[in-house]
Amino acid sequence: MRVLFATSEIHPLMKTGGLADVSASLPHALFELGVDIRLVMPAYADTLSRLKAWQVVSELNLGIFGSARLLRSQMPGSRVPLFLIEHPSFSTRTGNPYNDTTGHAWPDNAERFTLFSRACEMLALDQAMLDWQPDIVHGNDWQTGILLSLLRDNPQAPPSLITIHNLAYQGVFDRATFEQLGLPARLWRPDALEHWGEMNCLKAGLNAARKIATVSPSYAREIQTPAFGQGLDGMLRQRQADVLGMINGIDMDEWNPAADAHLAAAYTLNSLENKALNKVALQREMGLDMDAEAMLIGMVGRMTEQKGLDVVLAAAEQIMQRPVQLAMLGGGDATLEAAFQALMLRHPGRVSVRLGYNEGLAHRIEAGSDVFLMPSRFEPCGLNQLYSLRYGTPPIVHGVGGLNDTVIDTYEATLANGSANGFVMRNLDVPAILWGVSRALEFFQQPKVWAILQTHGMAQDFGWTASAQRYLELYQELTQKPSDSSAATTTPIAPIPEVKLPSSKPTRSHAASKA
Repeated sequence: MRVLFATSEIHPLMKTGGLADVSASLPHALFELGVDIRLVMPAYADTLSRLKAWQVVSELNLGIFGSARLLRSQMPGSRVPLFLIEHPSFSTRTGNPYNDTTGHAWPDNAERFTLFSRACEMLALDQAMLDWQPDIVHGNDWQTGILLSLLRDNPQAPPSLITIHNLAYQGVFDRATFEQLGLPARLWRPDALEHWGEMNCLKAGLNAARKIATVSPSYAREIQTPAFGQGLDGMLRQRQADVLGMINGIDMDEWNPAADAHLAAAYTLNSLENKALNKVALQREMGLDMDAEAMLIGMVGRMTEQKGLDVVLAAAEQIMQRPVQLAMLGGGDATLEAAFQALMLRHPGRVSVRLGYNEGLAHRIEAGSDVFLMPSRFEPCGLNQLYSLRYGTPPIVHGVGGLNDTVIDTYEATLANGSANGFVMRNLDVPAILWGVSRALEFFQQPKVWAILQTHGMAQDFGWTASAQRYLELYQELTQKPSDSSAATTTPIAPIPEVKLPSSKPTRSHAASKA
């Protein structure tokens, strides 16, 4: 089974969010299952600086975009092959791959990811001097939508699927931009790129893909509703038999409290008392009061509206009336950044906020915190709640998407049956946040019960084995001849009731950027 896995970011070569983690760990798990999987991503300047070596394979003629070099390398610490598309629009620009230093989308994103798609198209059609053609093309998010659309009508192209990591980011551009990209005119139609008079890259990928994977069963259902569908719920309902939800896994070696080099002290289920040493170290590192009795709340992630941080701010002063501390790492929206910094100034020693991203500190917050707060408005899968469970740090979450599928609320029955592992808010407002924090605090102040709750989370297996096997079965289904379709093993997500489409054009809340 030969698979071309196209993605715009892979940890540790480029990361802005969970897509990078999945793009590193899922292909590795598939490789271990015997899949000949090869990654392809843009050769960002920062990516090239992080790679030890690469070879130039060929020059790719990309028409109006000029030529690009195809580089061949290997994933760090892995045997998974890696291809990189080197072009000045990627390779001479440092920092965030989608946005400039002000947080605004790069003005040439449409051109950059169209040329990336054109280069990947050559790989998919064995036109890149590799003597290798995939059986499957696996695209990820809007940055690969044009690739799948280009392959759709080509009889020489392999079948494709796309994984939606976050439906909110769709790669939307105007008609004039489409006209400048040198794309076939046939792609400007509602079942391809056109959407309400604009160009929508994610929609193009969804239309073209034979199967549509999402990163949790709950999210697969949610995106077929107007509340979560971001204007694409109608077409997703039409394709409901092709929409599947598969929980993301995590790298169980990288996220392992027993062998994490980032931590002050390693610990396991049998040495859970050592977790307290990491709390002390985190309090010291982040300038918090050395208070063992305070419940330390950790938060790591992008500061965006999606993450429900405005609700946390609205509840913050009431939260701080409780014996708690807050350790936060993230960045994004300038207004949210400023508000959390102001909260830190109002509560020195009890609130600490670090802006930006620091992989080591992210690990230390997961290990040193007592609980982890994730009040997301929507969350396709979420990885931080899985990291938290792995590290014995019960999460407080809003019960949506993958959070709903992985976090089990704590009460008498779930404690008794061994499933309780966190706290689930069914609403997202100030009372819900206060309920979640207070509920966690109630159990935190019962050490014996708290240790049971931690054990439930740490004992779970969040690796990629099960989900990688499901992806392999999906690949096998896509490569079967029509007469063999009865042998398919993958079951689609359960359909949801038909919902009447809105009569007006959906609001475009996210354009071409992905923070």
